Amino acid sequence: MNEQNSTVMSKVERYYKDYGIRARELKKEGKTVISYLCSLVPMEIITAAGLVPFRIRGNVNEPITKGDTNLETIACPFIRSCFDLSVKGWYDFCDGIVIPHGCDSMTRPYSTWRYTLGLPYSHFINVPHTVSGPSMEFFTEELNTFRKSLGRFAQKEIADSDLIEAIDLYNENRDKAKALYDLRKSDPPLISGTEMSKILTVGMSLPVTEANELFAEVLEELTQRKEAPVHKAPRIMVDGACIDNIDFVKLIEDSGANVVVDSLCIGTRDYLPHTDVGGDPLDALAHRYLDKINCPRTYREKAEGAYEKDLTARFGDIGSLGKEFKVDGVILYVYKYCDPFGFEVPARKAYLDSLNIPVLYLEDEYSAGIIGRLRTRIQAFLEMIE
Repeated sequence: MNEQNSTVMSKVERYYKDYGIRARELKKEGKTVISYLCSLVPMEIITAAGLVPFRIRGNVNEPITKGDTNLETIACPFIRSCFDLSVKGWYDFCDGIVIPHGCDSMTRPYSTWRYTLGLPYSHFINVPHTVSGPSMEFFTEELNTFRKSLGRFAQKEIADSDLIEAIDLYNENRDKAKALYDLRKSDPPLISGTEMSKILTVGMSLPVTEANELFAEVLEELTQRKEAPVHKAPRIMVDGACIDNIDFVKLIEDSGANVVVDSLCIGTRDYLPHTDVGGDPLDALAHRYLDKINCPRTYREKAEGAYEKDLTARFGDIGSLGKEFKVDGVILYVYKYCDPFGFEVPARKAYLDSLNIPVLYLEDEYSAGIIGRLRTRIQAFLEMIE
């Protein structure tokens, strides 16, 4: 079974290539679509309001032409691309946008998004940058403000029972994503990194119930594969921020490696952490999105003792994934002007060095034309670790 003769993977390919096609169809059916940026936006609240969450992505193959008339060019190229596509009407089916305090490149243009797009609904979520009792209490109140704001827009009171139901749906979604990741533990993996990137990206464009159905269909087909779609090769982890296109992952695999796991926003950082159940749903959401999502934009208290202990406290999740998926090397991939990740590069490299895991650091400008230039460095890195 391969992607060419697989019905479900053909569906994934269609949704990936025409990103947003399903949301556009739902809009025509009378549904309200709320777009968002960043893994820090609680999709559960949007779903609990009876609305359709839709994650905005950029496009490395589309030159930024209109967006730069409103945004400065010395900012995150990924955010600039997302804004450029929005201005060009790629996401004109969206009725609103939600932007969290993720990074400065995301936060500072919020008023520009509101003014330029003129959407019926917009909301800014003020996410604290520290994890503590007071910050968690503050964030819970922020989420409650968001719940009330979205409820007024949807003309629906979002009850705790609605939130609990949505939390269950998204936890199911994460269980299925974890099952997909587990297919990559074999050597060679039963699913390629390119396929996985497509599936996870598509999942962000669908209502959670449809994403769960799609993931279930994919799991059913992939577990029946008689042989892996790739051969044995160096096992690579990709670490970085938001990689929402397959070009970079495909480049690595075309260079002779298997991408078996990641530490990315559209990846383990977003798809693996569960929301606790059994208590107050807003408290649980605050805990998940502020504490469980390990992003450089959130400051972690320095661990007592040696520098190595602090590195483990900050990046231990990367080390755990590396061990679990038996990686041979890590490619740290950061966009130009991405300050949160850029400032952490030395520490992330030091942590991986302490684990004796080879690491290649690459900086990119979010452009298909630039990605090809990285081929030589990737090939040299793979030759080194073979």
